Amino acid sequence: MTKPNLGTFGAFGHYSQWQRLSAQQLRDIENLGYAAIWAGGSPPAELDWIDPILAATESMQLATGIVNIWTADAGPVSESFRRIDQAYPGRFLLGIGVGHPEAHQEYRKPIDALREYLDRLDEYGVPKDRRVVAALGPKVLQLSADRSAGAHPYLTTPEHTARARELLGPDAFIAPEHKVVLTTDAEKARATGRKALEIYLNLQNYLNNWRRLGFTEDDFADARGDGNPAEPGSNRLVDAVVAYGTTEAIATRLRQHRDAGADHVPVQVLTGPDKLVDALAELAGPLGLQ
Repeated sequence: MTKPNLGTFGAFGHYSQWQRLSAQQLRDIENLGYAAIWAGGSPPAELDWIDPILAATESMQLATGIVNIWTADAGPVSESFRRIDQAYPGRFLLGIGVGHPEAHQEYRKPIDALREYLDRLDEYGVPKDRRVVAALGPKVLQLSADRSAGAHPYLTTPEHTARARELLGPDAFIAPEHKVVLTTDAEKARATGRKALEIYLNLQNYLNNWRRLGFTEDDFADARGDGNPAEPGSNRLVDAVVAYGTTEAIATRLRQHRDAGADHVPVQVLTGPDKLVDALAELAGPLGLQ
């Protein structure tokens, strides 16, 4: 099986963010050297917002990060895949995932639910090499390699990437997302990063993964010692999953994923849509895209 080729670095954002960008802004991102954009959130199964994005660009690929298996049935998702792939061959990578038990009453053992969903994608003819699975723990990571092109880990570290590569071997595709704040002000960067992490500090899938990486309950609580429990998350945790500093320092941090075995790194710049293209332009040179 041939690995997906999405270039070295891509741009990650909520799917609604990509919808708000103009055709020219999308072309600007493509011309900066970002060969793929990743659409986060849990979009509806129709995926009809993807077609205009691919129509506006020449070769840029789009990956979902992720379609939620609880809210988007495999049948309509597969129909959407076929429509998009027929119109834009090889430019759409279907990323799927199980979401979180806190958000879905029907949530059950994720490994079983994922297997069943992947079985249905097989039945509907979605190619194994054009799909990836959101994966953090060892069992789902292994499933991602066995039943898809590979894994799309979210909110992880280069250490996690190295463990994933060791577990999955050289043939699986690994694309870990990493967040970025373009500032050299550590206090400002941590405040922005902490706000972005707030929701994830209440989700067991992420907490369990961070525990496997050596973080403790102190990192999830008021570990800064400032008596403000409304803003949990230690500096150590924020610094591990949110890169900041000079553009060269940020690029060095992102390349650590590549050095650890990532094939492709989706970069999520924590900024508004109006500043996104400029932010990606600042990073393009240090990332070696230009």
